[in-house]
Amino acid sequence: MGLISRRDAGKLLVAGCAGVLIPTARLRSATMINSVIRGVQIGAQSYSFRDLPLDGIIKAFVTVGLGECELSSGGEPPNNLRGPAAAKWLMETPLDYFKGIQKKFNDAGVSIYAYTYAFRKGLSDEQVERGFQIAQAMGVKYITSSGNVSMAPVVDKCAQKYKIMVGFHGHDNTANPYEFSTPDTFARAMKGASEYIGINLDIGHFTAAGGDAVAYITEHHDKIVTLHLKDRKKNHGANLPFGEGDTPIIPVLHLLRDKGWKIPANIEYEYGKPGMDSVAEVKKCYEYCKKALES
Repeated sequence: MGLISRRDAGKLLVAGCAGVLIPTARLRSATMINSVIRGVQIGAQSYSFRDLPLDGIIKAFVTVGLGECELSSGGEPPNNLRGPAAAKWLMETPLDYFKGIQKKFNDAGVSIYAYTYAFRKGLSDEQVERGFQIAQAMGVKYITSSGNVSMAPVVDKCAQKYKIMVGFHGHDNTANPYEFSTPDTFARAMKGASEYIGINLDIGHFTAAGGDAVAYITEHHDKIVTLHLKDRKKNHGANLPFGEGDTPIIPVLHLLRDKGWKIPANIEYEYGKPGMDSVAEVKKCYEYCKKALES
């Protein structure tokens, strides 16, 4: 997942705490799909449908019945642009284009809750700010980012300027101190930072990196922007269908339900092989979550 390779009900932002309210401006043109189960907002990271074009991604959310999207920038550049070409496209495309993306989702009944943009070493100040400009154009108050720990101070300055909270996303590359993975890496980024720097906790990667997702969410729920739901084995193990790995998906969902913490839990489908139907697989993941929350 990444850029090139993720005050009131109307404003949505509650300082330091992710909510699941839908901005009132988004309710005007469509009846929004309700995928809140027992008080827990279930959505998806659009990277789950990376085999589809943008319009196909929107249709997938509707087909599965998910009303909340964490929009990966990888789903936007046309013709599957990557590398410098994608970066150039993001910098030069008029912001009205991104407003149009928000409208397309809105018209389909899907709320874009967060925008994914990779804040990695080597980005210019203009490229960092561009991520916030795009998020602002789409009317979102949260950015999720597979960035580098060292980028946190630079990102924080823009986050305060635009009043958009950033949740850094971790993987399981514990050997690299510059990548987000363990509790210590998240703590380093948030040390001395404003309330606009937080966490996008991928409970699958966190488990694979040796973390205890239930304990970590319990301690840091007020700084978590979104969760990513996937199932992985411990010790850097494989991605697997929900229920076959070591990730405590059900305990995490129960924790959100029972504590009433308004943190969107977004399915991120990654276990598939070429040729598998991403829409069908995400639907299975959603059914797993619904069953867990209703039990």
